[in-house]
This record gives sequence, structure tokens and C-alpha cells, in this order.
Amino acid sequence: QWQLVESGGGSAQAGGSLRLSCTVPTFTNIRCMAWLRQAPAAGTERKVVAALGSDDITEYSESVKGRFNISKDNAKNTLYLQMSSLKPEDTSMYYCATYNTILSYDGTCLTSARYNNFGQGTQVTVSS
Repeated sequence: QWQLVESGGGSAQAGGSLRLSCTVPTFTNIRCMAWLRQAPAAGTERKVVAALGSDDITEYSESVKGRFNISKDNAKNTLYLQMSSLKPEDTSMYYCATYNTILSYDGTCLTSARYNNFGQGTQVTVSS
């Protein structure tokens, strides 16, 4: 079974840091990898906050740019999200996701609708 498994969530004080990890069965045929988050309010959608393309180009939402860093370790088949200067508004469930395709795709990896595989999520809570 193809499965993404997140770890590393938890609680932090504002201004603090956390690192999320996601194990991926294989990086083969993955065009984009990303971290999405979904705010606690009912009816909110998951939105990409950081993405990494197969071309190693990184993209970030404006809300996290300069504070979060997405990276991967090919040897460990692991995707990371280093979160720094955390704010209470970063509180959310964070999901690892991949866009698996054998087709060519030249668009942005920030489009949430592109992703077709998701992990179960890991909670991040930031207190003021």
C-alpha cells in the first residue's frame, strides 16, 4: 500500500521551531511534493504552504515565506518541513502530499488540487 507517514508535530511557543518529516515510499513518478495545512475552523480547505518540485524548485505561500523551509533526503525517502519563527496562526493540521504522475507538468506546485496522495496529518499548535 502506497502510504505517506508524517511525524514531528507537536506544541511550540511563538517564535519557536518545529520540524516535520514525511516518509515517502519512492520519489519515482512524483512531480511535486508539498506540505498543506488546514485551519481548525469548520469548512476550511487544505492549502499548500510549501512545495518542492521534481526539478528541485521550492515554492512557498506568502504566509510562510522566509520562515519555513521544505527539503528532502533522497537516501531516506523523506520530505521535511523546517518551521521557524512560528506564530499562533500557524496552528493547524499539517499534511504531507504528493502529486504522482507520468505525464509532463510545467505548472506551479502550489496548487492544492494537483495533489493525489495525502498522509494522515500531524497537528501543530503554537501558543502565544
